[in-house]
Amino acid sequence: MPDSWLGKINWSVDGLVPVIAQENGSDKVLMVAWMNREALKLTVEKREAIYWSRSRKKLWHKGEESGHTQKVIDIYLDCDEDVLLLVVEQVGGIACHTGRHNCFFKKLEDEQWVVTAPIIKDPKKIYDK
Repeated sequence: MPDSWLGKINWSVDGLVPVIAQENGSDKVLMVAWMNREALKLTVEKREAIYWSRSRKKLWHKGEESGHTQKVIDIYLDCDEDVLLLVVEQVGGIACHTGRHNCFFKKLEDEQWVVTAPIIKDPKKIYDK
């Protein structure tokens, strides 16, 4: 069976697996998303990150609107076989829809969430159609 590798993953009851996108070279965690079997198969085929959008309930090719795609270098499965790690090249240097480099820019300090990263590009200019 050519897709037997997909059966090694411990998919959730709704058929999803969480995915961490990590930047190649810096090892910075860019974002966390979800994949279903089809998204993972397409990601492997295209070597670009394709996720499952839980809010839109459809496949989401990262960067399809913004142009900020993720070229996939490596894919890892964790020891419990229920989380994927994608090592990616982040095209355009922006992974977050807020226009920041990554999605983890709020740090807890003295029981307050403090923004620790600047906006690289105004999201209105990224998503203006």
